[in-house]
Amino acid sequence: MNDLFEPVTVGKWTLSNRIVMAPMTRNRATPDGVPTDLMATYYAQRATAGLIITEGVQPSTVGQGYMNSPGLHTPEQVEGWRAVADGVHQAGGRIVAQLMHAGRISHPDNKHQAETVAPSAIAAPGEMFTATGPQPHPTPRALTLADIPGVIDEYVQAACNAIDAGMDGIELHGANGYLLHQFLAPSANQRTDTHGGSPQARARFVIEVAQAVSDAIGSERVGIRISPAINLHGALESDPEATAATYRTLVDALSDMGLAYLHTIGDPASELITDLAHRFAGIHIVSNGWDPVTDVTAAQNLISSGKADLVAVGRAFIANPDLVHRWQTGADLNQPDGTTFYGGDHRGYTDYPTLSDDAAYPL
Repeated sequence: MNDLFEPVTVGKWTLSNRIVMAPMTRNRATPDGVPTDLMATYYAQRATAGLIITEGVQPSTVGQGYMNSPGLHTPEQVEGWRAVADGVHQAGGRIVAQLMHAGRISHPDNKHQAETVAPSAIAAPGEMFTATGPQPHPTPRALTLADIPGVIDEYVQAACNAIDAGMDGIELHGANGYLLHQFLAPSANQRTDTHGGSPQARARFVIEVAQAVSDAIGSERVGIRISPAINLHGALESDPEATAATYRTLVDALSDMGLAYLHTIGDPASELITDLAHRFAGIHIVSNGWDPVTDVTAAQNLISSGKADLVAVGRAFIANPDLVHRWQTGADLNQPDGTTFYGGDHRGYTDYPTLSDDAAYPL
């Protein structure tokens, strides 16, 4: 029986425990997507997590979705991430950059009027928050077959930039309705060429990106996050048979590549996620999703039952930089302030108290 607080080997890394800080958008980068010193402090404060997965990081200007989200495609952004990686490593932690091309979940006002692209020219439902308020998602330009190698190259360059910045690796964001997930979901991908029209074709782009990134930086430095049938941001997967076929095709290919881990969102006891976890010859990170919040008992049960090798935790890490220590000692937890989740300054970001009066990093 494995314990939540025992070390584990994942890919190239030996992690001090099985608790993962989940990727969470916080919108504290500069308008040009450069990570700030405040971000370096924030991540370093949470370095006792076995593994930190950063917020979503755009691999290109076109790939940006939200205001003040960080990138990994300019020299200034790379230097900003270097400060983050150095801070986490000095505190004894491990950190990977989550590469997130937002695809159609975007707006030109948030990315210097750059275009929006997606598998098909279908606008996402809902609105995107911009500096002038919420605006409808635009209709994206459908990527052509000639465009696809260039988008893959953006992922590869961003992954190489992450390693150059000192990050331990990368996670591909194939979940929650962003570009990789848009290719997987029939509602967003209505192509009839080599990259759409069947479960195998819908999985092709994600497989190509994962293979190219693995070839560039080593598969043992690469993880991927998926959310089968979560149906977020209009990426609808309503046919169980087609959904299972798409994700089985995807996970079988990823397993053959030797990726460091598979990170799933959803009920780990569900038939599909159980099947995918068994098919994947590697580490399985579980995120239960957004409700209920995962507490220490639930996390330990996931590990003890064998449903997960590691457990990803979100909001509890926002409010508790020393979450691992609090869980180990049974201490009370700080409660997160939802009004400060997105954007702003240090308030609700680096000012949550730790149990220790002489914390290693300033609050």
